[in-house]
Amino acid sequence: MDKSETAGQVKGMGREELMALPAAVDLDTGNRALGLGRSKGYALARRGEYPCKVLRLGKAYRVVTADLLDLLGLAA
Repeated sequence: MDKSETAGQVKGMGREELMALPAAVDLDTGNRALGLGRSKGYALARRGEYPCKVLRLGKAYRVVTADLLDLLGLAA
């Protein structure tokens, strides 16, 4: 996807796609929604500096969708 944003899209994901997300998503999906690269997103999560709430489940990271939507200004 090129850097230009089209109407109705937020950081690589459309509004409809964002609103259809489950309660928590994997870190790669959160990164995509925020326009973060994989390495940067994981580094932020490891340091506890991810821009919204992240849960650590074993070795996996899960982004809380409600916090993600709130950060993007799409909270219901």
